[in-house]
Amino acid sequence: MISNQILQTTMEGLKAISRVDLCVMDTEGKVLASTMNNAEDYESAVVDFVNSPADSQVLNGFQFFKVFDEHQLEFVILARGDSDDVYMIGKIASFQTQNLLVAYKERFDKDNFIKNLLLDNLLLVDIYNRSKKLRIDTDVRRIAVIIELNSDKEMNGLEIVRGIYTGKTKDFITAVDEKSVIVVREVKENENYDSLTKSCKTLLDMLHVEGLTKCRIALGTIVQEIKDVSRSYKEAKMALDVGKIFYSERSIVAYSNLGIGRLIYQLPVPLCKMFIKEIFDGKSPDDLDEETLVTINKFFENSLNVSETSRQLYIHRNTLVYRLDKLQKGTGLDLRVFEDAITFKIALMVVKYMRYMETFEY
Repeated sequence: MISNQILQTTMEGLKAISRVDLCVMDTEGKVLASTMNNAEDYESAVVDFVNSPADSQVLNGFQFFKVFDEHQLEFVILARGDSDDVYMIGKIASFQTQNLLVAYKERFDKDNFIKNLLLDNLLLVDIYNRSKKLRIDTDVRRIAVIIELNSDKEMNGLEIVRGIYTGKTKDFITAVDEKSVIVVREVKENENYDSLTKSCKTLLDMLHVEGLTKCRIALGTIVQEIKDVSRSYKEAKMALDVGKIFYSERSIVAYSNLGIGRLIYQLPVPLCKMFIKEIFDGKSPDDLDEETLVTINKFFENSLNVSETSRQLYIHRNTLVYRLDKLQKGTGLDLRVFEDAITFKIALMVVKYMRYMETFEY
């Protein structure tokens, strides 16, 4: 429904150019917006007008007009002034209010459609029929972007994001819960995942300026048809979860860059436990001390390069070799051997995944 503030601004704008006082009331005579004093005194007159068959009439020096929404009476406009243009200005106010009703209803319909599209609540035939009715292109490139709002200003997040995207009429901004905002963004032909990630960085900076400093952004994949938008949304949701587990240092995570983390995320927990038990013979990487874990992670970061790893850890090369030998004796895995390194890396990620899943109550 149109906000009272929008109605007030519209009436004040018309008065400024016409010097005609205007008032918008609901069908019970309650004042919603007004540029005149004592408008509430005409409540009974408005109720009588609502119950009359006339669409407009003159009463007590006022012009009364009805505003309908698909044959349903929504508002009554009152116009009063000394000029001969009172009727015309009142009629213009009625038309503008009618146009606002249509615009806000269309926005609500589109928002409702996008929500149901994301949640897979529509049949294929309904997707295309409603898209046509709402004048939404069905065969353009789009991507779903989820903005998770971890901030005290969560309740304002949706409007803040909508404000940032003002003017981009082909993008849709909505929310299906209180924790995140979803942007269904049109992707131009010259845009790719790299450019989309850069635009997300810009968006993140703008959100920081607005006080939303702890946001995370996840991207799905680019889809070619509107029926596939829900798949892009599901991929973005997975990217958000996988990013929290394996790439917690990243504020922006794309589904296309999840790598092996995406596979591990889909494994059942009992299978993960069996894998860890087989690899470490009942032990776990969690049993390793902090120094050893730091050494292992740095070794992986430097692509198993002993010299570069020892330099970055500020230790002698022989010290690093000693630590790797010690690890090999304890686990049976030599990280200098590519296959063993892969096994250990996957094991570390599996442990992270199990730890994350333990936080949920089944």
